[in-house]
Amino acid sequence: MSQKLYVGNLNYKTTEDNLKQLFSQYGEVTSVNILQGGGFGFVEMAAPEAAADAKAKLNGTEFDGRKLVINDARPRAEHDGGRPGDKRPGGFDKRGGFRKF
Repeated sequence: MSQKLYVGNLNYKTTEDNLKQLFSQYGEVTSVNILQGGGFGFVEMAAPEAAADAKAKLNGTEFDGRKLVINDARPRAEHDGGRPGDKRPGGFDKRGGFRKF
């Protein structure tokens, strides 16, 4: 079972290949995804033990001139397809009518 890690405080010039090389020292890296312009990304490792080792040894260390922040990645929040502020179920819609769900 793989384990995904959040990697924050990345230098904007850090590449996915550089990050993969760094984490590969601790075990097999199955995927790396740096979000464009966000200064953070995700590293997925094949074994939870390797991820825990990498997190323990790399968190707070300097890489590309920045101190890394590494945590277990949280699952993505479920999205109900509504707009922010939508009240479901029931309630008044934006036109003043009552809706039931």
